[in-house]
Amino acid sequence: MTTTPAVRILAIGGSTRPQSSSELALNVAAMAAQAAGAEVISITGRALMFPIYDTETTHRDPLALDFVEKVRTAHGILIASPGYHGGISGMMKNALDYIEDLREHDPSYLDGRSVGCISVAYGWQATVSTLHQLRQVVHALRGWPTPLGGTVNASVTKFDADGSCQDTGAAEQLAIIGRQVVEFAQMRQASTDATAPSANSGS
Repeated sequence: MTTTPAVRILAIGGSTRPQSSSELALNVAAMAAQAAGAEVISITGRALMFPIYDTETTHRDPLALDFVEKVRTAHGILIASPGYHGGISGMMKNALDYIEDLREHDPSYLDGRSVGCISVAYGWQATVSTLHQLRQVVHALRGWPTPLGGTVNASVTKFDADGSCQDTGAAEQLAIIGRQVVEFAQMRQASTDATAPSANSGS
C-alpha cells in the first residue's frame, strides 16, 4: 500500500515591517493548511525584498532564485499582500513578477496550482481593490484562485501577541482559505496520479 505524500504549500506575504498584520493573517491561513495535512513553507516580510525584476538579464539574486524554485515545487500558494494606496504593495508585486522565470517550465507559471489570496488594509475599499488585483495577477499567471478570498480590515481586526486573530469571523475566513488551497491541491494531485502511466504498464 502506497502513501500519497503531503502536498506542499508555499505561503508568501507581509510587508517590510516584521509581524505586520498581513504577515499575521497569512500565518493564520498557513496554520490551517498545515492542520489540513499540508507541508507548509513560508517566505515573509523582508525575505521577499528582491531586486526589481529585470527582463534584460538572467542574473538573479540568490533569495529570488530560492523563491522561484519554491514556487516551482509547490502544489499550492497562499499570498497575503498589504493594501498600499488601493493596490498590491510594490514588494509583493515584484515578488510575483519573478514567477515569469517559470514561463518555460512544465507546468509554466502557476498552471495547475491552487492559490489563496488575502488582502489586508486599513479600510474596506483598499482591502477589496487589493484582493481584486491579487486575483487578476493569479489568473494572468494561470493559477486557480480559491473560491473564497480574504479581506482583513486592519482598523477593526486585531491580532494577539501570539499571532492569533481576535476577530473570530476573520480567523475562520483565513482558515477556510488555507484549507481550500490544500483541498484543491490534493484533488489535483489525485487526478494527476490517476492519469499518470503506471510504471508496470507496457509502452
